[in-house]
Amino acid sequence: MARRPQELLQLLTRAERLSVRRVQSVLNEFNCSVEAWRVLDLLSDGQGHNMTALADHAFLPAPSLTKLMDQLVDQNLVFRRADPADRRRVLAYLTPRGTQRWQHMAREVRADWAELEPLLTDEAGERLDALLDRLAEALEGGRGAPGRVTTGRGERAVGRGR
Repeated sequence: MARRPQELLQLLTRAERLSVRRVQSVLNEFNCSVEAWRVLDLLSDGQGHNMTALADHAFLPAPSLTKLMDQLVDQNLVFRRADPADRRRVLAYLTPRGTQRWQHMAREVRADWAELEPLLTDEAGERLDALLDRLAEALEGGRGAPGRVTTGRGERAVGRGR
């Protein structure tokens, strides 16, 4: 029998909050937030990313990302450069110090999650990944608008007037 939406939301929220709490407990040793971790994670590919991509990956609104990026630049973990393809845009990259810090944090997070790895890498874990991807894709479409991507930024808060 299919779960009611509120039951599914409860399970997803519980899993997400417990996961974030667990990762945050590791990141606390580095004085790093989960949002900063997400930014560093995306930048770890060395490709350079624009602010929109970083905001989406970190699940942050633009003003909060700007403040976070300023902090990461001040800590010499990230630097910004004009996009060579479009000088109006800015791309962010990890500094060598940022790369080293991200690698160290990644090792610690992986070590902390090692006990969960069998649960997440077996057939059931692969199915969970696929189901969560399918659910996210369906939800990104919004009501009656398949393919519409939203991260919650710019959406009206519940209970607030227009």
